Formats: sequence, C-alpha cells, structure tokens
Amino acid sequence: MIETIKNKWGITSGLQFLTIIIVFAITGSLSTWISEPLLELIGLEKGSISGWIYWPVRIIIIFPIYQILIVLIGTLFGQHTFFWNFAKKMTKRLGIF
Repeated sequence: MIETIKNKWGITSGLQFLTIIIVFAITGSLSTWISEPLLELIGLEKGSISGWIYWPVRIIIIFPIYQILIVLIGTLFGQHTFFWNFAKKMTKRLGIF
C-alpha cells in the first residue's frame, strides 16, 4: 500500500514519504488548533452559538489556514514543490482556482 502511494505521489524514498506524512500530521493539527482562537476573535465562541453555525464556519476557516500552513511547513521540511503542487491541486478540485 505504501509503495502504491509513493508511486502515485512520485516519491522516491521512504524518508521522503515519512517527511510528507509528518507534514500532513503537523499541518492538520495546527490548522484546527489555530482556527478556534480565530473564531473567538471574530466573536464566534463554541458555547455562545449553535453548533449548526459554529462547525460549518470553523471548517470554512480551517481550509485557507490549512492551505497556507501546508506550503509553509512543507517548505520548512524541504518539500516545497510537493506541497505547492498538492495545495494547487486541492483548490482546483474544489473549484476555487
């Protein structure tokens, strides 16, 4: 299974694969962690509004944070090209660009 992913992503080594997985983990965690204070900053606290409003807004806010962080953190880990292409592909698939 890992070999299939490596081939699909054009990864040449196990170390590069591990680096990419670590970047995904850090970015996902960090983007969700950052989104909560941003929501509080604009006045949307978890307990003060309906979950039907809070969660969709939080997910919408997480996406651009994630896109920015994936490229920044990927660059710090030496994988700028991979994550730049990944971010562009993700936004195209969602019809944003």
